[in-house]
Amino acid sequence: MNRGVHRFALLLAGATFFLIIAGALVTSHDAGLATSDWPLSNGQFFPKMVGNLFWEHGHRMVATTVGFLTVCFTVYLYWGEFCNWLYRQGFLRAAPVYRGEPRRWVRRLGAISLGTVIAQGLLGGLTVKLNLPLVVSAAHATLAQLFFCTTVSLAFFTSRGWFETRPSIEDQGSPSVRFISIAAALAIFLQLIIGATLRHSATWDQPLPTDLLLTHIGGAIAVTFLLGTTAVLILRRHGGEGFLTRPAKIALSLLAVQLFLGVAAYITRVASPNDPQPLNPMVGITVAHVACGALVFATTIVLTLRTFKVLRATASSFEFATAERKLKLEL
Repeated sequence: MNRGVHRFALLLAGATFFLIIAGALVTSHDAGLATSDWPLSNGQFFPKMVGNLFWEHGHRMVATTVGFLTVCFTVYLYWGEFCNWLYRQGFLRAAPVYRGEPRRWVRRLGAISLGTVIAQGLLGGLTVKLNLPLVVSAAHATLAQLFFCTTVSLAFFTSRGWFETRPSIEDQGSPSVRFISIAAALAIFLQLIIGATLRHSATWDQPLPTDLLLTHIGGAIAVTFLLGTTAVLILRRHGGEGFLTRPAKIALSLLAVQLFLGVAAYITRVASPNDPQPLNPMVGITVAHVACGALVFATTIVLTLRTFKVLRATASSFEFATAERKLKLEL
């Protein structure tokens, strides 16, 4: 375990979470078009940040910082491999002390995170250049959540919890905990897409579209059922395994807070078209709802990864999968 890599991954995940909050502040303040140019703001790198330009340009500065950290982190992951290559080519006289990430798949995940943050920056530019189209704005918000979960996964893969040897536990019972945890993570991701589309479909002085609102409520019910089922199954079947119960309890707690924030955000949002401007209660609760949603998704991702690390499929499930593969080959 490389503690430096893990700490850097934690820093990157924390900065990305702050970036999600900054982006939500831009949307809630309706500040996406505070400046019409990109990547500069009013033709300057550091304009006078007054009014909505404070939120929009502040968001860009945070995004730039996250992008720089991602580049540095990716270089850090590949640094040891690069030094070893220089040594093999004869550019270095002595073998370097390995300081990078030895696992190729983790390095590739780091490279994927770099590509994701570049795409995220380009989408951010398009939202300004195209005057905040709904599809691009929703994609920009969704990709931010995916990037956050990628950084959280990297922090987990480089942590002591991943490297520690743990006894394998059979995933008994139906439904499988691993299967239901994946279903919960996918449901949350779809809910985040719906939520991002809902937030960007109407400004603060317009009513929310009824169809999207009802879809978002339906998604909340589905997430509550799937994530609640996952947590209950873990607590019942593996109550003595803290490696699984801790993230399950955290996920349940965050889900309860998220549902409360969702109701509060709706109440304050319904009254906002009558307000002269976006008021702090609506802005604060909506941003908290977005941030808590990101935490629910990240915690569920970690929970799913932990189930795959500790739990193994039952013998009957393995035999069924083998028989299914043989049948496909025969056909």
